[in-house]
Amino acid sequence: MCTSVRNKKVATKHQVIDVLKKLFCDLLRCFIVQLHALLDFFIDFFCGLYYDKKAKRVPPVKNDLLLDSAVTLAEKIRSRKVTAEEVVCAFIERCKEVNGLINAIVEETYSNAIEEAKNVDKLLNSEANPEELKKTKPFLGVPFTTKESNEVKGLLHSMGLISRRNHRSENDATVVAYLKEAGGILLGKTNVPELNLWCESRNNVYGQTNNPYNTTRTVGGSSGGDGAIVAACGAPFSICSDIGGSVRMPAFFNGVFGYKPTEGITPLKGVGLRSEDYPNSMAEVGPICKKAEDLLPFLRVLVGPNITKLKLDTPVNLKDLNIFYQEGSGDIRASKVNSSMRAALIRAVRHFERLTGSASKIKIPGSEYSYRLWRYWMSQENINFKSNITNMQGNTSAKAELFKLLKCQSELTLAAILKLVDEDILPKENSEWAKTVTANMKKYLLEKLGDNGVLFYPSSPFSAVYHYSTYLRPFNFGYWCLFNVLRLPVCQVPMGLDENGLPVGLQVVAAPYNDHLCLAVARELENAFGGWVPPS
Repeated sequence: MCTSVRNKKVATKHQVIDVLKKLFCDLLRCFIVQLHALLDFFIDFFCGLYYDKKAKRVPPVKNDLLLDSAVTLAEKIRSRKVTAEEVVCAFIERCKEVNGLINAIVEETYSNAIEEAKNVDKLLNSEANPEELKKTKPFLGVPFTTKESNEVKGLLHSMGLISRRNHRSENDATVVAYLKEAGGILLGKTNVPELNLWCESRNNVYGQTNNPYNTTRTVGGSSGGDGAIVAACGAPFSICSDIGGSVRMPAFFNGVFGYKPTEGITPLKGVGLRSEDYPNSMAEVGPICKKAEDLLPFLRVLVGPNITKLKLDTPVNLKDLNIFYQEGSGDIRASKVNSSMRAALIRAVRHFERLTGSASKIKIPGSEYSYRLWRYWMSQENINFKSNITNMQGNTSAKAELFKLLKCQSELTLAAILKLVDEDILPKENSEWAKTVTANMKKYLLEKLGDNGVLFYPSSPFSAVYHYSTYLRPFNFGYWCLFNVLRLPVCQVPMGLDENGLPVGLQVVAAPYNDHLCLAVARELENAFGGWVPPS
């Protein structure tokens, strides 16, 4: 009897200790979150003192053609309501009008584009069958851009490196060739960070790209030039790539649609420095566009023969979908999701809750480790950063580049040097831990989503930040890279503007090969909330 009482007292004591430990951890977590929020306030306050008086936005659109979707433009060209030359010239004039402000286009192909447009018009004035052309060349005569890191025959392919500033491609990337075969007309290549590895599109070859809604704000990376020029109506759509949010981040910051498909669906040859396809990669090629109706037909083009792996023609009954949502990653190193971003997420959730009858709040186990997990899986990619950053002229190191930086002799940006510091100095992630956490996360989420579920997830803690301020809050990147780690299809959906006139939005996630669910939800959200809002 005494032993039983003593055991009960010991158990109670342990329970009290556990409760106190949990209370202490919760209080500490709360303190860190509030401290981080205070830091964010001061970052924005002091950046605002420097930047706000310099803020500009792109001028209003004068030609209504620039507001059309790529699908609409293609139909107008096929039916001869407008000529391809007229369309191409309208977008070229817009590029010339806005590029001095946003620095998105870094190499233009305007003369060639006009000649190609004239050839399209000659074809349509012959006995060509418009319905047949709709099948074989769905984007005939429609202009597009692609990021500088995607190879285009005869054009610069510096990747933002001074050591490659004069390098020109001998062939098109496979996806660029696909869109050309589908009738697309290239207007030019757009800005990227060095080797595509930073959250801002800035390098020492082309300089910095600015946000069309506010030129003092970031456009994201690495497809930042594409996001900016599409949002500014300089192109209807762009071919981008995404290994850690490089489609969705710029799409979010610039208020347009961006899509990362299911893993292994799009060919990677000619994307970045890849000379062949790498099916086992976190990277995918995806579209950026202003209108949701362009996503599906554009994706059909980009995936090529892999179209058979997807269910793009399967009808989606939105009322039958299972809706899940998560309000934050849980990473205390990341900024707190602000009220505008949370409101955008909840608007989408409530809309689908009315459609489907329910929406379940979840917490993906391990989402608080998003950045750490991506960091580990990047080390498993077929990428040699130390060699690539020298244009394959040997390996450099953090020590060497920091020494050059102190002597003002480094050709690299600070972002690239920090990547070297990460590789050379910071401790590596534990392989078994990373694999286990990733597997558990994916198992949990796939069981939830099944073949008929979608997840609504924040795009970022807040809208486009001031230039350079990303250096002070790098872990916000985790909101995008999580789904590269999980290799799931994700659509970035614009949801209007916040109180500062900057875009807000959310990510829509589905299980592998259920890309059609993401696209159907994106179209519905656009119909309900308006989608892209012109920056002027």
